[in-house]
Amino acid sequence: MNKIIGELDRSKMIYLISHINPDGDSIGSLVALGSTLKEIYKDKVILIKSDNIPRKFNFLTNIETLSDLNVLNNIRDNSVLITLDCGDISRIGEAYNYIDKFKKIINIDHHISNTNFGDINIIKSDASSTGEIVFDIIKENNLLLNKDIANALYTAISTDTGSFIYDNTTSKTHRIVAELLDYDIDKDKIIYEIYQNRSMEKTNIFIQAIKHLEFFSNNRIGITVITKKMMNETNAKSEDLDGIVEFIRDTDGVEIACVIKELENDKVKVSLRSKSRINVSEIAEIFSGGGHIRAAGYTIESNVEVAKNKVLKEIIKRLR
Repeated sequence: MNKIIGELDRSKMIYLISHINPDGDSIGSLVALGSTLKEIYKDKVILIKSDNIPRKFNFLTNIETLSDLNVLNNIRDNSVLITLDCGDISRIGEAYNYIDKFKKIINIDHHISNTNFGDINIIKSDASSTGEIVFDIIKENNLLLNKDIANALYTAISTDTGSFIYDNTTSKTHRIVAELLDYDIDKDKIIYEIYQNRSMEKTNIFIQAIKHLEFFSNNRIGITVITKKMMNETNAKSEDLDGIVEFIRDTDGVEIACVIKELENDKVKVSLRSKSRINVSEIAEIFSGGGHIRAAGYTIESNVEVAKNKVLKEIIKRLR
């Protein structure tokens, strides 16, 4: 942290960014760390959205102030980039095209598959979330922690632990959350916006995904394919697919769940979840992806059927 503080003090500008297809941990961590750094460095700090923000996170304070990628056209010399929740530098999407313009990259993440791409890396794979790491950074350095920042951190930790049911949830996680609750956070609003406010589009694509669900290996593997046609017919967005792979995994007897989404012709995104036995990050790494032991994913150049057969083959190997 002394190195980081030194770099931030010397920098002309400080940019923060999280990964494409943002989830609660990436957005919550971005808003929380960005807000506390703004207290110190004021207008030197710029928060960037690498992708569209799912509407369920619009309740977070100052979310509307996140800058589009075009702000990177005017990067000043001696600027620092802080990446949050990115296992690989490519996860920042189109912002990668500007990477050479930064003097230093600070990489803050909790993925076990992180490639340590930063000039300074804070990687804690035993943390429940990047939000938990940001909390530690704030507390250990006596940085600002108020109600709005606590809301963002609670969002980050809650979503990446599956509302505190995943095995990445530890006693430390609960102690952190207990402290966040002392800031009188809007817990009921967070729960409503994230977990109890499903759109009709999300419901309809969920129904289609379940209709196409297949089981293999005595029902220990559940796989569904979501095509562009299905997305168009239901007017669904990528954010509307959240929760489908977890629903499949939670089926009695299923050990591994997989959702294969068609992005474009001959390109698909694969999401993997396991219940207790299989390290799905090892499967994702075969296809240049990554993630956690129980949750991982990757994108591959392939049509959906070939992608399904390839991932099924790797899953069956491990079940044996």
